[in-house]
This record gives sequence, C-alpha cells and structure tokens, in this order.
Amino acid sequence: MAPRVLISDELSEAAVQIFRDRGIDVDFQPDLGKDKDKLAEVIGQYDGLAIRSATKVTEKILAAATNLKVIGRAGIGVDNVDRDAASKKGVIVMNTPFGNMITTAEHAIAMMFAVARQIPEASASTHAGKWEKSKFMGVELTGKTLGVIGAGNIGGIVCDRARGLKMKVAAYDPFLSQEKADKMGVEKVELDELLARADFITLHVPLTETTKNILSRENLEKTKTGVRIINCARGGLVDEQALADLLTSGHVAGAAFDVFAQEPAKENALFNLPNVVCTPHLGAATSEAQENVALQVAEQMSDYLLTGAVTNALNMPSVTAEEAKVMGPWIKLADHLGSFIGQMTDEPIKAINILYDGTVSEMNLAALNCSVIAGIMKRANPDVNMVSAPVIAAERGVKISTTNQAKSGAFDGYIKVTVVTAKRERSVAGTVFSDGKPRFIQIKGINIDAEVGAHMLYTTNEDVPGIIGMLGMTMGENGVNIANFTLGRSAAKGEAIALLYVDDVVPASVIGKLEKTGLFQQVKPLAFDVA
Repeated sequence: MAPRVLISDELSEAAVQIFRDRGIDVDFQPDLGKDKDKLAEVIGQYDGLAIRSATKVTEKILAAATNLKVIGRAGIGVDNVDRDAASKKGVIVMNTPFGNMITTAEHAIAMMFAVARQIPEASASTHAGKWEKSKFMGVELTGKTLGVIGAGNIGGIVCDRARGLKMKVAAYDPFLSQEKADKMGVEKVELDELLARADFITLHVPLTETTKNILSRENLEKTKTGVRIINCARGGLVDEQALADLLTSGHVAGAAFDVFAQEPAKENALFNLPNVVCTPHLGAATSEAQENVALQVAEQMSDYLLTGAVTNALNMPSVTAEEAKVMGPWIKLADHLGSFIGQMTDEPIKAINILYDGTVSEMNLAALNCSVIAGIMKRANPDVNMVSAPVIAAERGVKISTTNQAKSGAFDGYIKVTVVTAKRERSVAGTVFSDGKPRFIQIKGINIDAEVGAHMLYTTNEDVPGIIGMLGMTMGENGVNIANFTLGRSAAKGEAIALLYVDDVVPASVIGKLEKTGLFQQVKPLAFDVA
C-alpha cells in the first residue's frame, strides 16, 4: 500500500507532482491547515504531513496522528511544530534549510539599504505629492561596521554580500571557528564588542532558550548611539518594547523588521515609529525560494517514506539513500541487540555503552545509536522508535557513550552493547554476515553464532550433562516445538547458555516449570521483529 501524504498548506503543483511521480498517495488540501479541528479529525489517515507556516502542528494534532511518520516543513523555521511532542511520538520533523538562504539574505541586505536611506518613508511622502528632500537624509553603507549575530548559512551569505559593499564585518557566533572566520574575511568577536562597535546589527540565529531576547533592553543599551537594527531571522530575538523606547529616545537611529514576537503582527510597539521599516515575514517570499523549498520537501519526504533516507531532520540523524542501503542490515542488527538486552534487563538502566568495531565504525554512528537505544526502550514502551528513543533515554537520565575502533577480531565489523544498572553490567554483541542477516556472536562474554528468530527462549545454567535433554523433553510435553537451537559455554563445567528457536511464544506455565527445576539461573522468552 502506497504511503499517504497530506499537504495542508500552499505548495506548488510541481511539488505535488513529485509525490505522485514517486508513487505517493498525496492529498492536496491547502486550506486545511487553518482549521485545526478538521486537521485533527483527518490526520490519523496519513503517513506524512507537508506544511508551510500556516499549519500549527500541536501536541493535540500529534496525539491524533496515529500513523504519522514524518512532518516536512517547506522552509527553515519550525516554530509552528511542537518538536518535543513529535519526538516523543516518534515523528521525524524535516525542514529545507538551504532552499531560501539566498532569498532571506538578500532581504536582510535590502532592509539594511531601506533603513539606511529611509526609502519606504521617502516613497510614501513622494506618492503623497510632497517633495521633502531635506527630510530624508540617509547614511552610506561603505566603510560602516556591520555586526552579524549568527554566521551560519544565511548569516554567512550576508557577511559575503556586506563585504562586497565594502563594509567592515564583525561576527558573533559561538560555533564560528577562527579558521572559518578568516576564510570568510570577517572579524570574530564577542557579543559585547559587537554591540559597542557596530553601526548596523543584523540577526541570523534560530529562536532558542539561549537566543531568546539576545538583544534585551540591557544589550540594546550597550549599542553605540545611532545604530540601526535589522531582524529577518525570528521574532523574539529582540525586546521590541525596549527597542521602541530606544528609537523614541534617539539612541537607535532606525530598525528594519521582517519578523515579530507575535505573528500575524496586527499591533506592535515598533509600528508607526519614524524610520522603522516593517514587512510581513517576507524573508523567503520570492518565487524562486518558494519553488525550491516546496520541491525539496517533496523529495525529502518521498525519500524517507520509500527508502528510509533521512535528510535535514531536526530530531534524528540524517541518513542518505546510499547509507540506508548499506546500513539497513546494521540498523536492524543494532535494534536486535538493543531488544535482546532490553528484554533481559528488569531493573532501571543507568548507562548504555556501545562499541563499534571494524567496518561498522566508519558508518553513521548517530543513526546506529538511535536504533540501539530504541531496541532497548521497546520493552518499556512498545511504541518507541529511533526518533523518540533518545528523548526518552535522556528524560530518564540514561547516559549514552560510544566507542569506535579499528578491526580487532575475526569479524570485519561488529557492534557490542553493554547496559549498566545498579546491580550489574550485561552485554551482547552481533555482526552482519555476507548474506545480510544479523547474527548474535557473543552473550555475556560467551562466543556463539546465532541467527535472530521471531520467538526464542534464552537460558543460562551450569555446564552439566542432561540440560539439553531436559529442555527438549519439557518443551515437547507441553506442546512447544523447537525449530533449532544454539549453544555456548565459557569453559567445560563453566557457565553455559542456550538459545532455542520456537514456533510461537513459550507459555508462562512452561517457563515456570523450567524455573522450578532449579537448574537454570535464567529462563527468558524473547521476541524479535524479523520482518
């Protein structure tokens, strides 16, 4: 059955056609996003949801999205998606961060020109039949210092364009290395220095707890007299009332805002102030950008729903289509290892340590980590997946550590998972053979060679004669068919383990009979998704 995708905001016909051409059952309802009750009513029918900014994907919407696997945002900002709720629900949230970079950067430069030369007010005055040349005295950009807060994708383009205008560029970005700053031709500075020196300040950071009100009243008061502020990034980065006060006092000479703390912005402290340029969130509003992000989100969502490839996800590591093909068996192995150890562990887990050896150590370890953690967490929460598992583990205070090393044994590559509880450590290792099938190769330090079965019985005991016969007899007497079995031991008369492959779930009554013999340290029924 083909995956179903709902498009609840305006997307280009070309994007809709991409879904159709890829074999996706697409439902184009561009006005549905404005009706949250109707959206909640129908969202359970779809595997994917493609949106722009009008659709608000709230916790309530996600609760009704019983089949939803991916949300694709045509654009950068995902303020309209409850990412925490999506992650807990196991829904991937994607955006298209590169489709409108040029457009947004150009808008910031245009807004800087507009506020420097008071173009909107001068245009309105001229349209009104006035001729007020002396009223609209502007400033040049050449030779001025532009302070760029956030020198990532869009901020980096703004830096490049500003240097082309012969501006001096100072950038504040905690993630900007000195080497990268030198390559960009910008001066890397701390925020306070930027505030004190910049003639123009432009913001290009996402809205997070760290960046919220980064231009607070206190920081705005640190700016030099006559500064002009441009925000084409996100509302909430600037204390708008404080900025209005400083504009009124004359400390700030002008401002140009495309985004606001509350949108749609029907009222705002910045409205109707002199030399304040306001636009209604037009940063990405060019025909080229709108087409680019629409096409990108359609391709990304189709790739994920059809091949498992993850691109530009905000709550899961990206996996290319090529990686998905190669890593598929290893991701399955990682899930099986986690599932095995999760089913074996009855007490709270304090830490999960994952070792990657050989060829697998060069793969996308972040994705493999997610699969291991999901496998472990499934026993407590069957609905967990690779997206939600790391969130749940973090909420529970589980520490995750990863080690990768060169080939060290007989296998080209293997994964070893160890969980730590207050009582013990427990480990299991596995590999993928040339046939693409996952294998368990070590349990509790005991080497074995065991395929993964849908229904298995795991036992541990002292290595003494008669155990296997007794197991077979007990199973047979209770109507449990053994399809195959694998044995291992630490040494003669040491600790021994057995993995029995059975046709169905072993009844609790049979488990009880085996435990009552007193011969086994552990008797555990196991179940794996081998589809």
